[in-house]
Parts: sequence; C-alpha cells; structure tokens
Amino acid sequence: MDLRPIATIGFIGLGVMGEPMCGHLARRAGRKVLAHDLRAEPLARLAASGVAAAAAAEIAAGAELILLSLPDGKAVASVVAALEPGLRPGQCVVDTSTAPVALTREIGARLTGRGIGFADAPVARTREAAARGELSIMVGADDATFAHIRPILDTMGTDVTHCGPVGCGQVVKILNNMLVFQNTQALAEAIALGRRHGVPPETLLPTIAKGSGDSFVLRSHGMKSMLPREFPLRAFSTRYAIKDLSYALALAEESGLAVPGATLTMQRLRAAEAAGHGEEYHPVVLEQIDPR
Repeated sequence: MDLRPIATIGFIGLGVMGEPMCGHLARRAGRKVLAHDLRAEPLARLAASGVAAAAAAEIAAGAELILLSLPDGKAVASVVAALEPGLRPGQCVVDTSTAPVALTREIGARLTGRGIGFADAPVARTREAAARGELSIMVGADDATFAHIRPILDTMGTDVTHCGPVGCGQVVKILNNMLVFQNTQALAEAIALGRRHGVPPETLLPTIAKGSGDSFVLRSHGMKSMLPREFPLRAFSTRYAIKDLSYALALAEESGLAVPGATLTMQRLRAAEAAGHGEEYHPVVLEQIDPR
C-alpha cells in the first residue's frame, strides 16, 4: 500500500485526552492540523496553537492522516462511516480511542481493502500525562503503516509500542485497563480491611508503597483519590470503566476463558453506577466496598 506523504493532519474528538493530544500535534508535528468536535470550546482553545476548525467531510477530503479520539466503539463506527465516502487510496486513519477488537479489525479490513491505511493506537496513562505529551501509545498496524505514523505519534507520547497487526493495540489497552480496574478494587478491599482493624488509609497506603505491594494504582488512584475520597468528574469515569471492561469480558467470552476477577469487578462497577456514581472517577467504587 502506498501511503501519501503527510502534509495535513485531521483530528476528530477533542475530549479530556483528545484536546491536549491535538495541541501537542499542532505544536510539534510541523504540519497543518484540522480538527473537529461537537463542542466549540476546545476548538477555540486550540486555535492559539494553530489548529483550524473543520467539518468531518473537510477533514476526509483534505487530510492525508486522520486521527480519532472518541468515547466508545459506537462513536468510532459512526465517525468512520461518515468519513468513508470522502476517503481516497493513500490516506491513513488512526484510531486512538479504546474500541472493541472485533470492530477495530472489521474497520481495518474494510479500509485497507480500499487502499486506505489503518491503525489502532489507543492511549494509556492519565489526563496529566496527556497534557505533558507523555502518553503510552499501543499500536496495531502492519510494519509499513506503523513506520508511516510513528513520527506523528511521537509528538503525543513518550512510549510508542508496535503491538502487532491491526487490533493488537486494542487488545493491550483493554487488558491494561482490566488490570487497573481490578487493582483498584483490590486496593479498596485493603483500605476497608485496614480501617476495620485499626490502620487508617493515611498510614496503610504510604507504608505499603514502601514494600512489594507498591503499584501505580496505589500511588495514583489510591493516594490521590481514594485516600482523600475525592472522585472528580471529567476524569476516567465509572461509566467509561464499565465500557472498557465490557470489551475485556467480550474477549474472554470469545476465548471461552473464565475471568472471575474481572467479572466481580464489573459487578462492583455497575453497583457504583447504580448508586449514582456513574460520572465520577472510577475509584469511587471504594464507596461500595468501604462505605463510611
């Protein structure tokens, strides 16, 4: 497949992660950047970095490389369907969203069948990492497509990993998130047990952090959110956690593999959502496991 040299980049989806990613792209990639979002506010903020607002159809017609940063698989399918009539051979679409593996491979096969490059490149780490341009980006693509897009992805992340062919980036990202959600629940259980046996979380967590129980989840989710019991909006919400974990459970079902830890984690996340915590940062599951 002959992919066109990249002169113009399109970016669709300027949410919590997409907006800073697009900003770094505009400042570091040395290309014209067109962006589209349903909200005017992020477009107005990104204008200072040289990003031009454009309709999706304009991006399909005018960008050699198009990046997506969307909330779920349904949105990815909808946006790709809207772009497809305007796409031409030699363009390339990169989906940085977290989406179902089967959908990702279906879209990839459809586009590459028309001579359009495709890669899944979901991102990991926090919104603070996105703001610093220090994301981990997990890429599913053939070798030529990965080489083509790697310099662009390097503007947004410090760790860009080729995980295998199309869909493999999503597999790694989905399993990363499955582990995060399960670790968060294990941490909540430890907090609950410690508190009931005389050790407050403000003693428990820093002490565990000095031993082999230390983890990123303990230091980030635990110290920054669960210890003060602060679960902000517009962080990675319970609703988003349920969405991503559902993708992991779908992989397990397709494989015929029982994953009771992930299944229990989903039950607790759904209980948190039912209790009204769907839009709060997902470590709010602590309130289900250790109510005060």
